[in-house]
Amino acid sequence: MTDDEILLGFALTVVLATGSQILASKLRVPALIILLPAGFAAGAATDVIHPDKLLGANFSALVSLSVAVILYDAGLGLDLRKLAHHTRGIVGRLLLYGVLLTFFVTAAVSPALFDMPLRVAAMLGVILVVSGPTVVGPLLDFVRPSDKVRRILIWEGTLTDPIGGILGALTFHAIASSHQIDIGRGYQLGQFALSLAVGLVGGAAGTALLWLALRVLRLGETLGTLAQLATVIAVSAGCDIVRDDTGLIAAIVTGLAVANLRGFDMPARRPFFETLVQLVIGLLFISISSTVTPASLVPVLLPALVLIAILVLVVRPVVAFAASARTDLSRGERAFIGWMDPRGIVAAATASAFSAGLVDRGVSGAARILPVTFLVIVGTVLLYALTAAPVARRLRVVKKAGTRVLLVGGEPWVVDLGRALRSAGPDMLMWAGREEERERIKAAGIELAKGDLLATAINPGARLEGVTAVFLATDDDDFNALAAVVMQDNVEGPVYRVGPPHGSHGVVAPYTGGDILFGPSLVRHVLAERYERGARFVVRPASSPLPPEHDTLFVVRADRRLVPVTERQRTVPQATDTLVLLGPVPADAGQRTSRGPRVP
Repeated sequence: MTDDEILLGFALTVVLATGSQILASKLRVPALIILLPAGFAAGAATDVIHPDKLLGANFSALVSLSVAVILYDAGLGLDLRKLAHHTRGIVGRLLLYGVLLTFFVTAAVSPALFDMPLRVAAMLGVILVVSGPTVVGPLLDFVRPSDKVRRILIWEGTLTDPIGGILGALTFHAIASSHQIDIGRGYQLGQFALSLAVGLVGGAAGTALLWLALRVLRLGETLGTLAQLATVIAVSAGCDIVRDDTGLIAAIVTGLAVANLRGFDMPARRPFFETLVQLVIGLLFISISSTVTPASLVPVLLPALVLIAILVLVVRPVVAFAASARTDLSRGERAFIGWMDPRGIVAAATASAFSAGLVDRGVSGAARILPVTFLVIVGTVLLYALTAAPVARRLRVVKKAGTRVLLVGGEPWVVDLGRALRSAGPDMLMWAGREEERERIKAAGIELAKGDLLATAINPGARLEGVTAVFLATDDDDFNALAAVVMQDNVEGPVYRVGPPHGSHGVVAPYTGGDILFGPSLVRHVLAERYERGARFVVRPASSPLPPEHDTLFVVRADRRLVPVTERQRTVPQATDTLVLLGPVPADAGQRTSRGPRVP
């Protein structure tokens, strides 16, 4: 290829990877639905995007290193201490039954379906055991099932990636070294043990290096991210040099260790690393799918549809119902778990890496692994993306519509605002730190969050399950500003805060971004003073004329969604909406109206 063709190929790959993910986010669909067809079409339409021509024999090595980075990132999300006791058993059984049944069924039917040897069918079976949070997460965000179901599926999808990577590497070594899958002999078991030992040693070395970088040297966000990336690549490459494909094991072990060993000083947020992983995922899918030719898909298309039907209609339901038997899950929740098992990035990447390695070694039938995996990924993602939402509604596992609001603060005006919001329809939850404020919330009859809620919410990687919006209204503007920044990634919806006084010289609040509630005129101290002088919160239908001198604070939609008025957002109410207003100070400020929202 000429220099111009190489430049065009790299540019087109990056543009397709980025553009496909942007389009998918706007359409609210898993990125794979756009990435795979885009790469396949680009590969069929042009020669410049083919990775084997752009990179030649180096492509497999780059895929292996890229997968190592992805699996390390997946390992960072596996804080096993957060796996709640009541879901631990279900997740464990889903993993055990799912891996075993998927492997044995795929390995049993693939020789007849795809005319491949049993050892190649075993490789395909190991590749297809994985699912992955990169595809499960977006689907669940769109469907919005119950928190219990979401936790189970996210944990299962996250844990299957490293399990599949380890089993894939071991199976590859078994086939590549002996051209058999009989692992009962001592020699073959020794090969497995040797591969695992190399990966574990590499993982230990990576953990030690990151301990030095993150704990001893206490590198900040930017240098800490670079240290993680360099460590994962170096350790993975070193292990692969010693023994092929053991770098995946090292990357997984390093990620697990960093996530679960106490004392690591991980940066609270990793935007650069997350961006890098997202880009790597897009580049891998575009590159891998471009290597799948129409000619390779035609012979395996119908058999692949049969395999998809077996996996979706037989294997997954059996695994789900066996794993959730005699648990507190409802029949609908068990059925929905049985209808959610898409394949994702690790399946594609490992299929590309392992199939290429077996083809280079002259293993018969190995060339069919990648097109079959490609079709299974496309088929399962499309099927679940199109059916997950209606199935969830049919099974009644979708969360009720509306907003679950967390209102933080305990001053009298904040508690009265909580009363008004509750009477307008949204589900309310309040939290306050001081005991007298918590007693005030209890006296108002509003649900009080447990004491350590905010401590949990500001931990990196924590998630406030069920909370769709947070409003920070404490009497400390700097606390509101800091909490808004830290909690942004831990809540399903937006985080808002009341504004600080104009011209304030606070430590943080005047200099921190974020959407401010109620606009520039109704900052925190103005709200508190106006309330103390007798202004009250009023709840009334939007179809009624707006009373004079009343300020609109919130619009509650007919489906109970809460839309606040902010500096950046001016909401136009509909006739079916409900408004939460702040009334004027009475002409006689000495007369105090009874506290509580008025509902005319």
